Amino acid sequence: MASSQVTFFITLFLFSLAFSSMSASEEATTKTMEKKVDVVVEGMVYCQSCNKFGTWSLTGATPISAAKVSVICKNQKNQVSYYKAFATNANGYFYAQLDGFKMKNNLADHPLQACHVKLVSSPSQSCNLLTNVNYGLDGSPLRYEKKGLANNNYEAVIYAAGPLAFRPAYCTPSTHN
Repeated sequence: MASSQVTFFITLFLFSLAFSSMSASEEATTKTMEKKVDVVVEGMVYCQSCNKFGTWSLTGATPISAAKVSVICKNQKNQVSYYKAFATNANGYFYAQLDGFKMKNNLADHPLQACHVKLVSSPSQSCNLLTNVNYGLDGSPLRYEKKGLANNNYEAVIYAAGPLAFRPAYCTPSTHN
């Protein structure tokens, strides 16, 4: 009788091991099949032409490489929940992948409501004064332009900001005849 009880408990133990390894395997499969969704912000940074000083016009503007912008997101209590600086490429374009960005409240923490892009610095000695073109000083709001990247296990939702601009510290005075 004792040997049948031992056999029963051994069988029960083996079943529990089998089920726990099956559930661990299913959990691992589910995790690998979960789609990773990233939030991305893109935009351009320019040097505004001297003849457009005082306007928001970027006619004649030139892109600034290695300019820095920051992406700042705030929660519904107006506390910073995300901050990171990003640099532009050689064409003045920035692609800011918001690694670690989390939405706790779907509406209030959504990037369109919670995040803004601000100018930080320009490496150009001849064009490094901040402007508020497209709210580069105050915080350029994001807009959704129906852009994204997707494959089997990855998706990126892309928002746009700006374009933003610095301006030259010195512009030659224009003469009127």
